[in-house]
Amino acid sequence: MNWASCRSERTGGELLFNLLAQRYERRSAIITTNLAFSQWVKVFGDERLTTALLDRLSHHAHILTTRGDSFRSQRGSKTAPASGGKKELHADDRAPRQ
Repeated sequence: MNWASCRSERTGGELLFNLLAQRYERRSAIITTNLAFSQWVKVFGDERLTTALLDRLSHHAHILTTRGDSFRSQRGSKTAPASGGKKELHADDRAPRQ
């Protein structure tokens, strides 16, 4: 589910919070986002709920931050080659083959 689509409804944030609260210290979770933690309040609409959610998410967490262009935006802005855009990387090559 795209949680950003629930932006106008506090319900989306509450659902995610309840799900993660039930899983807290029992199960793993993987969450991907292109938003900084400081921007999550805009999505969930409640600062206290967002703070509690981030507290649970970041406790015992491994946070990986990547930099660079989005893979999806790169693919969307380029015309796909006749091979369907798939590239193969061979161990003996330094550059991908198309």
